Amino acid sequence: MKLHADKPDLHAITSHGDGWIAINGQRHSHSLVLSSSGLLIPWSCTRFEDLSAMHFEQLLKDTVLPPGWLPELVLFGSGARLRFVRPALLQSLIDRRIGVETMDTLAACRTYNILAGEGRRVLAALLMET
Repeated sequence: MKLHADKPDLHAITSHGDGWIAINGQRHSHSLVLSSSGLLIPWSCTRFEDLSAMHFEQLLKDTVLPPGWLPELVLFGSGARLRFVRPALLQSLIDRRIGVETMDTLAACRTYNILAGEGRRVLAALLMET
């Protein structure tokens, strides 16, 4: 049986391996941000220890998101293992009442596919440590 995407323009995470993920068949081995609005850009953070509030504020910039589009949920993929971010770093999201879920990057990839496929306004910030 062939499966067809309901939304052909949707970014879907199609496969993954050690240190990389593929989005619509194209491999990426760096941290990135993708959203159900069609956004796919590199993310400037390369190590969990370097995360700052600026990295999360950057997710909501007008230059990044389409006008008038805000996620209802941000999925933070913390790398190969689950690590939680200090709440102070997430304040820009909390202030806007945007939910944040933290999980390892591969779990965030799977969750993103499900939520984006349901038509939810979701943004994934995926840390790929180098």
